[in-house]
Amino acid sequence: MKFIGAHVSASGGLENAAIRAHELEATAFALFTKNQRQWRAAPLTDDIISNFKRACEKYNYGPGQILPHDSFLINLGHPDEDALEKSRKAFIDELQRCEQLGLTLLNFHPGSHLKQISEDECLAKIAQSINIALDKTQGVTAVIENTAGQGSNLGFRFEHLAAIIDGVEDKSRVGVCIDTCHAFAAGYDLRTVADCEKTFDEFEKIVGFEYLRGMHLNDAKSTFASRVDRHHSLGKGNIGHTPFSWIMRDSRFDGIPLILETINPDIWAEEIAWLKAQQDQQAVA
Repeated sequence: MKFIGAHVSASGGLENAAIRAHELEATAFALFTKNQRQWRAAPLTDDIISNFKRACEKYNYGPGQILPHDSFLINLGHPDEDALEKSRKAFIDELQRCEQLGLTLLNFHPGSHLKQISEDECLAKIAQSINIALDKTQGVTAVIENTAGQGSNLGFRFEHLAAIIDGVEDKSRVGVCIDTCHAFAAGYDLRTVADCEKTFDEFEKIVGFEYLRGMHLNDAKSTFASRVDRHHSLGKGNIGHTPFSWIMRDSRFDGIPLILETINPDIWAEEIAWLKAQQDQQAVA
């Protein structure tokens, strides 16, 4: 079964994320559990937690259908020790918030070397950061998102994701989220069925589908292999409709949140309906 949704706003209360997802007829959703552009947030109260859980139960969203995202400020591979420690504390807080809310996944961008340390050293720091955070929490899987490779961001190669996973001690609590726009911008083609098969065969060989915990379904304003992160609405960018139809018909993508981060929230309901409809369509070339 496919769980299809969008990254919805939690403005006015976390429970509103579930309500907004339901209004889109989504079967999954993503959210921020705090302001993503601030380091600190007020602790979750019992009322906030219970209201969120009640809304999720009312609209039939289980933990496996919800993919929260952490703060954009966090850099788990930061070359500066003080800044790294600040990021690690913030990441632990994000995991703990998920714990309190009964969520089992936390999506995050791996980190950046800021051109101050080597890629290998940065990847090792990211894995160490995950180990520290997992040791202080329980029940939540750290879900590494692939990146477009913009600036000094790592995670744009499947080998980066595999190296991080290799350094994580508890592999039952680490996974990945593949963003289609990021993959395309990083040089993984998706424009034809053959491209999709080649890219995900490579993913299976290097990372493994057993680690796939979610996806971000985005077309790309950016060009192929540009290393530029610019999302677009489905079928309106440089990727086209093909991979999204293909993903909808492949059982390897069942049972995980498939989340739109496309640029026009006004058509999310249409995009979700279109994705659902693809499950019964014939293959496209």
